[in-house]
Amino acid sequence: MRKFVHFDWRKSVAIVFVAAMVASVSGQPASTNFARGLGGATNTPAPKLSLAQAKEIAFEKNWDLLAAKSGIDAATAQLIVAKEFPNPTASLSTAKIGSYEAATTLGNGLWERSYDTIIAVNQLIEIAGKRHDRQAAARQGILGAKARFYDAKRTLDQGVTRAYIAALLAEENVGILNESSHLLRHEADIAEARFKAGDLSDSDTKQIEINAEQYALQAKSAEAAAVQARIAVEVLMGHPQPKGSYISAGSLGDLVRVDPSSFPKSEPESARPDMLAAEADLKGAKANLQLQKAIRVPDPTVELQYEHNPPSGGPPVDTIGIGLSFPLPLWNLNGGNIKAAQANVDQMAMAAGKVRTQIQADIANAESEYGEAHARWLSYQDNTAPKSTKVRESVAFAYEKGGASLVDLLDAERTDNDIRLATVQAMSDTASAMADLVSARNLLSRTQLDARK
Repeated sequence: MRKFVHFDWRKSVAIVFVAAMVASVSGQPASTNFARGLGGATNTPAPKLSLAQAKEIAFEKNWDLLAAKSGIDAATAQLIVAKEFPNPTASLSTAKIGSYEAATTLGNGLWERSYDTIIAVNQLIEIAGKRHDRQAAARQGILGAKARFYDAKRTLDQGVTRAYIAALLAEENVGILNESSHLLRHEADIAEARFKAGDLSDSDTKQIEINAEQYALQAKSAEAAAVQARIAVEVLMGHPQPKGSYISAGSLGDLVRVDPSSFPKSEPESARPDMLAAEADLKGAKANLQLQKAIRVPDPTVELQYEHNPPSGGPPVDTIGIGLSFPLPLWNLNGGNIKAAQANVDQMAMAAGKVRTQIQADIANAESEYGEAHARWLSYQDNTAPKSTKVRESVAFAYEKGGASLVDLLDAERTDNDIRLATVQAMSDTASAMADLVSARNLLSRTQLDARK
């Protein structure tokens, strides 16, 4: 069967021009190229975007990740507050104002009168390790905020990957459905010739055309799904005006051909960021419990005072005094706050246990999904899809020669179309499961968490 291809030199020149334009900006950063392609003039070609570039831009501009990063600054501010000392209190009091004959032998000035003036400075001193416990809780808050930031980055990596894969799957579906439509239109042309020759009825020709049009409509629907998936990618990238107009620079085949031995493995003293965050929350809750227990011990207030009281006669008498005061723990022993802090410790311990269990479940589920999807993809690729293609080609050849019925042709074409769609779906499931497995095994050592700013 011969196929004639019409060569359009105008299209070839246009393709070369677009390729040159893309190459001219390939040396720019990913975010610059992407913003330039989507934010420029209407005649600017859509930018190509790889998965690595999408992740790079998302790590820089994603709103949720930026919010998680600001949480580290808020936790750092709490540590600054915990390190600060209580401010001293200054007081000034004057008594015997307006008393009769306030003038003294020193004179009748404000300072020479017989007013009793006291200047005092009071300083609260925290004891029983309150400052240490407060700072320990604040430090754990910083570690928890850092761990939540890296966990947000982990889930963002997973989300961008899955969204990008969804866009690739929709684009693959578009190609398959368009190809099926073109194949049936080719058969419709042959059927039209056979109808004119009297070998086929008009209804048979129309039925082939209907099936071709149905595949074309399904391809349009898949194109809309691809745009929606690309918009989801741009939203995760923090783009202010997502339109889904980028061109995917990659394929599902590139994503599934990864050696599973390169996946992260469990290491001693390492844990997933959400587990590190849960552990930090638990340690912080324990430090707060110790703080609430220490609050039962009264904090003394030291007072230093100077008293000026000119006498009516004789030399002036100024005195310096030292005082010490503290509240009496008679009625309030901070029992309510201690009980609440203990309940918080219990809650954090249960939350940490839940996270630990969830991590193991995530890993087990991802391993199971990856194993099933990978085996299904290999089966489709190596066995089912080649057989289906061969059957379709044989039935199509037989139909063109009058050796197969219309029902056989449409059934073979429908089966082959479904098998090809199932093959790319298996590839998508494999790539998504791979992303889930990498995310589930994403590890960060406690030393790295302490060292990272």
